[in-house]
Amino acid sequence: MGVQGTLEYFSDLLSSTKKKKKKKQMQTVALKIRMDCEGCARKVKHVLSDVKGAKSVEVDLKQQKATVTGYVEAKKVLKAAQSTKKKVELWPYVPYTMVANPYVSQAYDKKAPPNMVRKVADTANLSETTVDDRYIQIFSDENPNACSIM
Repeated sequence: MGVQGTLEYFSDLLSSTKKKKKKKQMQTVALKIRMDCEGCARKVKHVLSDVKGAKSVEVDLKQQKATVTGYVEAKKVLKAAQSTKKKVELWPYVPYTMVANPYVSQAYDKKAPPNMVRKVADTANLSETTVDDRYIQIFSDENPNACSIM
């Protein structure tokens, strides 16, 4: 290894200790955007296409949904969509099979697409059941003193 090889080695060693940029993950960001016409949809698509790192933008006028795929951050996409002066929020719906109780008042939404409900936090604990444990034990098969009707 000559002088030039040694210099290259130290050069590579020093350049690898510099801060490397964290590579963004490929992700999909879905937004619910209030759009009334094709012009609104075109405007939203144009603005979202200009977001740095966006690879594809799909706008569904019927569902009031815009989907951005690429190396993007949800906050930046949301901010760009808000610059259109339209009502914007992250896509609030999930398939009803993903929610523990899809028929509670917070999850059910008449405006939701078919087979979808609003995403709600699963806050129900075992102690927060609607039926009291005493009533369950009265009619339990394991309880020898259960109701004789059973």
